[in-house]
Amino acid sequence: MSKEDDNKAIVGRWFADFWSKTCNLGIVDELAAPDMLLQYSLHEPRRGRDDIKAFMTDFRTAFPDLNFWGVADLIAEGDYVVARWEGGGTHTGPAFDDFLIGGLPANTGRKMRFTGTTVLKLEDGKIVEEIGLDDGVAALTQLGLIKTAA
Repeated sequence: MSKEDDNKAIVGRWFADFWSKTCNLGIVDELAAPDMLLQYSLHEPRRGRDDIKAFMTDFRTAFPDLNFWGVADLIAEGDYVVARWEGGGTHTGPAFDDFLIGGLPANTGRKMRFTGTTVLKLEDGKIVEEIGLDDGVAALTQLGLIKTAA
């Protein structure tokens, strides 16, 4: 297999085991570089395995049905893999204040569903960066953190 095929296989496992409905945090130690950067527009950037695990634990506690899935084939070139995805969840857990624009009180029952594109960089079989552009406006509007124009 080519380097690109190997990288796509790693990213495919990352999405299946980390971002899917049945998150396995052990995958972070297996596939993420020790100082991996995880950055999306809705949240503060996270760096390092422990920080990434803590972020996902809090996110999934607040949104127990959180799930993300690919909506297109992965595209790879050199050290980079690009993924298009869709996902969301329902806020039925404790208060959640990780969004850059504000927080939610406990158990709002609000649902979010949104899309995004992510670029992952790999080195020596480990993910060193995951930087995504998501439709945060849609998610935050659905959660009531951004008001729609009248």
